[in-house]
Amino acid sequence: MNAAVENLRTQVRGRVLLPSDDGFAQARSPWNRAVEQPVAAVVEAADADDAAAVVRHARAAGLTVAAQPNGHGASGNTAGVVLLRTGALDGLAVDPAARTARAEAGVTWGRVQAEAGPHGLTGMAGSSPIVSVVGYTLGGGLSWFGRSHGWAADSVTAFEVVDAEGERGRVTAASDPDLFWALRGGGGDFALVTAVEFDLHPAPELYGGRMLFPGALAARAFDAFRAITEKAPDALSTWYTRLHPPGGDPLVAVDVAFLGGEAEAKELLRPLEAVGAAIADTRRPMSPAELGAITADPTDPGPGFSRARSLADLDGDAGAVLAEEDAAPLLMVQVRHLGGALARPSDSATGALAAPYLVYTLGLPLSADLAAGLRERCARLWESLGGRVGGRRPYSLLAPGESAADAFTPEAVARLREVKRARDPHGVFRANFPVLD
Repeated sequence: MNAAVENLRTQVRGRVLLPSDDGFAQARSPWNRAVEQPVAAVVEAADADDAAAVVRHARAAGLTVAAQPNGHGASGNTAGVVLLRTGALDGLAVDPAARTARAEAGVTWGRVQAEAGPHGLTGMAGSSPIVSVVGYTLGGGLSWFGRSHGWAADSVTAFEVVDAEGERGRVTAASDPDLFWALRGGGGDFALVTAVEFDLHPAPELYGGRMLFPGALAARAFDAFRAITEKAPDALSTWYTRLHPPGGDPLVAVDVAFLGGEAEAKELLRPLEAVGAAIADTRRPMSPAELGAITADPTDPGPGFSRARSLADLDGDAGAVLAEEDAAPLLMVQVRHLGGALARPSDSATGALAAPYLVYTLGLPLSADLAAGLRERCARLWESLGGRVGGRRPYSLLAPGESAADAFTPEAVARLREVKRARDPHGVFRANFPVLD
């Protein structure tokens, strides 16, 4: 064992786990259990000072640090690194009068929404309430409200960081424009973020939920989804999802989130009335604190295989491919409506994403054969969609084997690499998807 790794125990107050320790295998596991993380040690930081101590030790000893609150978005690119768990950094402050929030690195979106929702405010949360605010925002953050307000990174006003020398600081657009730009969607390659400050947005009314139909109505539901998205205002986000539950009958879901009232939402969603009899309809006025109920994402870790691609249009045979082709062995094929503010200029690393739609797939790689089948099925799906798919996809939806360059424009990649070389020349930090790879 490297003496520098063993000496971590003398540097911090939090727990340090080495490969020989009980509990190490569990501590190093990411959310996606299909991803291996062969790390040298796991440090559970007690607070931001502990995190800074780890970075200082790593800088002096020639070690590399990868920060993860709970391991969402892990790529497996962690061989030999010190895995820094920041889940204990759990401070949260919501200022309803100023419409702002400060969340430390271990805070989840569910907590933010629970605090902000009663004040008629919302953060830029996605579908899962258990994803950390900091990790999600460093990857850009694709929110239910992105069509109205852009990326979650666009709402950030300041970062509290530990730099590559182990020094704590606060980064804003005025104090350090290059680093501020890079941290807003460029990943965790440039500094260790211990807290983020961001604007909250008005949500005096919110209508959301899911309509679930038998799989036989998939084509009709797709036609309704297409009609809705052709005319949708920025306040409305809609997802179309084909579901293939193990051992069950195929299903199709249409999920919606609308920053407005029930009557207006029902008028905008009128095409869904022609689809046919729904198995379930959970759409209702809701609080931002209930946002996670729309899709009811899993709250326990497990193995997964996911891929995402931008989608240029739903014209021609797109409906036949997405709504009628057998998707097995994939559990889910989802089409998300993007556009709106997501396609408009952004002064963050994420930038504008012109594609109006996104295709996201998910499967269970329970064996090598199943994993191979999932890869092959995704490849066939992209081939069937032809020139409609490709281009950039959100950093937070990158999958193992993909590159940070898949998430940014060439100009943004070049600038991110310049920032990385300038701010972390010794490679103290390693993001899930490093910009220099």
